[in-house]
Amino acid sequence: MSESNTVIPLSAFNEGRAAEIFGEVRRSGTRLVVNDDDSAACVLMSPEEYSDKFNEAVLIGIARERMKHFDRSRLVSQEEFDKRFGITEKDLEGWEEIELE
Repeated sequence: MSESNTVIPLSAFNEGRAAEIFGEVRRSGTRLVVNDDDSAACVLMSPEEYSDKFNEAVLIGIARERMKHFDRSRLVSQEEFDKRFGITEKDLEGWEEIELE
């Protein structure tokens, strides 16, 4: 999508185009609304996209917090992990067919 399709002048809302603009956002994604001086006024996105971005930001925050306590010396190999918890090759058969998210 080109920049000209993603930038909306704030004046478009004064021209009664709000419903049209919101429909575009629902169909095509995020739009940047700019003032007359081309400075950013706001960003419009669908509720679903906002939720996705918000959840992603929360997960990044959690990961960063966890990484503060990361200690490389506490890492164990897969082999050591399996040994500690009694996991065998037979236990793992068929797992490659399971899709994890």
